[in-house]
Amino acid sequence: MAQLINYGIIGCGMMGQEHLRNIALLPYTKVAAIFEPDAQMAKIAKGFAPEAQMCGSIAELLAVEALDCLVIVSPNFRHLEQLEEIGATRALPILVEKPLFTDPSAFARVRKFYDTYPSPVWVAMEYRYMPPIAALRAEVEEVTGGINMLTIREHRFPFLEKVGDWNRFNAKSGGTFVEKCCHFFDLMRLLTKSEPVRIMASAGQNVNHLDEVYDGAPSDIIDNGYVIVDFENGTRAMLELCMFADGSRYQEEVSVVGPKGKIEALVPGPGRFWPAHLGDAPIPQLIVSPRNPSGPQVREIRVDPTLLDAGDHNGSTFYQHEGFLALVRGERDMAEVTFEDGMKAVAMGMAAQQSAATGQSVDWAAFMASGLE
Repeated sequence: MAQLINYGIIGCGMMGQEHLRNIALLPYTKVAAIFEPDAQMAKIAKGFAPEAQMCGSIAELLAVEALDCLVIVSPNFRHLEQLEEIGATRALPILVEKPLFTDPSAFARVRKFYDTYPSPVWVAMEYRYMPPIAALRAEVEEVTGGINMLTIREHRFPFLEKVGDWNRFNAKSGGTFVEKCCHFFDLMRLLTKSEPVRIMASAGQNVNHLDEVYDGAPSDIIDNGYVIVDFENGTRAMLELCMFADGSRYQEEVSVVGPKGKIEALVPGPGRFWPAHLGDAPIPQLIVSPRNPSGPQVREIRVDPTLLDAGDHNGSTFYQHEGFLALVRGERDMAEVTFEDGMKAVAMGMAAQQSAATGQSVDWAAFMASGLE
């Protein structure tokens, strides 16, 4: 029989609850301790993990001797300080939600943690594990004959309400290109197998949250934009983001083209937001379009309904947790999404936001040299 793995959970808001639901699906696992400072969220979390010890601080949680690993799902601006506290107290394997950090001036702290933390850290990049995107990853080289162009489009609903409204501000969320789009910059690096050379962006706040004021401060997060990334190997990638496209049939569309053909993954948004009067929610698709013989081949990529019910990310959170659990058990040598991956995804988002703010393209090497490496 496999060893029981005991989890400590830091943060149990909307995404934290998704992690709790997915851990519950893993065999021989238990949530042993939870730290959630918001009383309402803590009560909900206790319902998911009734045997868990509810802790009043991270220090109290880390003192729970039975813990084998940690999952950090707190507000974005807390991630780095919590990583540092864990590093100074008890270095357990960590699954930490993106983004790793939100403050461009914090890179020295990020690098210090990375260089000194002795246990594995897996950065949560759920989009890698969405079944249609996983299917695209498995076939992309064969179908395209080598990637020349990569386009990622996300048309979705506005940011949801969070405890303390932290996701309405760049300073706490990292900004939309960091908070939301680090997923897509991670996919760009993963698919192209290359590093950026130049990043260009145009973005704005045109529809969402325009009349929202919190403690006298207006919301300042962008709700739409374009980002173009040139990579070292000559590949071009583009992100198109719109956060006031609630009526879209598919939320994410990933398109990759090369000399032999094109492959696309179409991913619907959370099923709980699909209008009931339209019937069943859309099924994810993989579309393969070779040049010779030409013509699209459409495949449905069905996802286990149990996994769909466990979260808002097309079943990906469960598959991510399977990998992290294997890491904790010693069944794999390293995290599949490394600390370096998480750090560079954030850096690309910050470079995109700088480009959008200044109207100038950002040289990646110079940007990194200014403080990221």
